[in-house]
Amino acid sequence: MMNSTKHLPAFCVPFVVLFVVLASCAGKRGNERVENRGGGGAGVFKPAFLAEVKTVRAVLSSREAELTLSGKVEYDPDRMVRYTSLVSGTVELTRFSIGDRVHKGQELLELRSAEISAMLANELSLEAEIEVAERDLQQKQDLFDDSLLSEKELLESKARLRQANVARAKAKADRAPFADKGDGRFAVASPMNGYIVDKRVASGSPVAPDGNPLFVVADLSVVWIMANVYAGNLLFVEEGMPVEVTALSYPGEVFAGRIDAMSQVFDAEEKVLKARIVMKNDGLKFKPEMSVVVRLRRKTGQTLIAVPSDALIFDDNSYFAVVETASGKFETRTVGLQGHYRDTSYVAEGLREGDSVVVKHQLLIYAGLKGE
Repeated sequence: MMNSTKHLPAFCVPFVVLFVVLASCAGKRGNERVENRGGGGAGVFKPAFLAEVKTVRAVLSSREAELTLSGKVEYDPDRMVRYTSLVSGTVELTRFSIGDRVHKGQELLELRSAEISAMLANELSLEAEIEVAERDLQQKQDLFDDSLLSEKELLESKARLRQANVARAKAKADRAPFADKGDGRFAVASPMNGYIVDKRVASGSPVAPDGNPLFVVADLSVVWIMANVYAGNLLFVEEGMPVEVTALSYPGEVFAGRIDAMSQVFDAEEKVLKARIVMKNDGLKFKPEMSVVVRLRRKTGQTLIAVPSDALIFDDNSYFAVVETASGKFETRTVGLQGHYRDTSYVAEGLREGDSVVVKHQLLIYAGLKGE
């Protein structure tokens, strides 16, 4: 019955294997369950067997196809901080490594810096200046209350105090990233909760305000997946489309997402547009730079008869379906397969809308009808 499967498409092989196995079983159990008493391909079968047969209606449906895109996991840039030193100095020690989880305010390194020491000295000087200005204002307020001081002189004293407070606030803000540890040492704390994903500093190394980050902290609870969309696929990809993401690291596991944004400029190196998918990263399964596969459904513009793929039988290099023409009567139909998407096959000819297509025991019925 079966021809060689050497040149069959990959998706045809399961039909062939399943048919061979069940057809063999039909030969062994045919006398028990199937009685072929009809003629002309109609077939009449035992009631006990018919009770187990299941059918579905063939329906007209817009053909869908699966589009597969390559992608890569990236950081969410709004959830990461690249810490760059604003002063010159020397690192005394570090308390973190790449991959460490850190919390906001946690000390990550200590350094010595003449610039920070000068900032601290200026801050202390301004605090002393404020104390003097506050005493001066109090004295002048008393003199003003006794009509011994003009309003202009009182306002001038208040202005000096305000200026000193503003200067101290700025000095404290400039030194805020550096906690005074005493003995000329200052600590740098983590600016956020997250993971250390890059480190470019070590004990004894000099630092300078040159724009190079000393370390990078990233919140990995949400990541971006950037999918590559080639020019030929632009008509089928748009914002808001649902997608499924898979990775070699997690075989059999599918992650649902949605295209949040489409770039309007082609990547100069890869010659693709980037589709952005924002993914919650439960369990931190997605690692930045990890390669993934992104699948989405696309409409083809065709309206065809749709049936479950399991209903089709591949035999003699053709596809067949078993149709129940009346209660307990069946016939085989040669079908022209146009394509398939997941568990649905699209048929261009051989079936009509409303046909009752057998989806359970169709191989046994097919073997019985073919043996007439």
